[in-house]
Amino acid sequence: MTRLGIVLSGRGSNFLAIAAQIEQGNLPAEIAVVISNRPDAEGLAAARKRGLQALSLPSKGLDREEYDRRLEAALREHQVDWVILAGYMRILSAGFIRAFPQRILNIHPSLLPAFPGLDAQHQAFAYGVKIAGCTVHFVDEQLDHGPIVLQAAVAVEDGDTAETLAARILQQEHRIYSEALRRLFTRPWRIVDRRVELGE
Repeated sequence: MTRLGIVLSGRGSNFLAIAAQIEQGNLPAEIAVVISNRPDAEGLAAARKRGLQALSLPSKGLDREEYDRRLEAALREHQVDWVILAGYMRILSAGFIRAFPQRILNIHPSLLPAFPGLDAQHQAFAYGVKIAGCTVHFVDEQLDHGPIVLQAAVAVEDGDTAETLAARILQQEHRIYSEALRRLFTRPWRIVDRRVELGE
């Protein structure tokens, strides 16, 4: 069974959506550990409530490389196969990314390469796009840049606010993150240049 290390900073809604798919038998994986850099993260409390291993690993006062060494050690201690970022609000160091080659996934609330970085939904709304969305991608050493696994488009409606748009994008995040994991865990795949090719 594929062992997942979930890394988050906040409420962990994408983590909960993945956990639900596992519990329903739709995703052949198990959550080995949930780790947060914020001790008060709601996602940690939700993990403990589900009986999962939940680890607070505070980042305050640590530089990126030192923190990432501690994070890597904790993930290895729990023998994870994949690192799943679920609302993790820190940029990973190059050393950490090299430690888990092609085994770190993230979901970003825009149709990358458009609107990388923070508050992507608000960026898209302010820009006036007609189609927004979300992207599951491999993590590489550049911000919101790695090869794309799956995307979902969300139409921007005339009555939308940045908040209503973000809520609809989040619904699609919950759907496609688990679907991307299912495809990667159950099908042959490869990365050619930047293209993720998923076998049947």
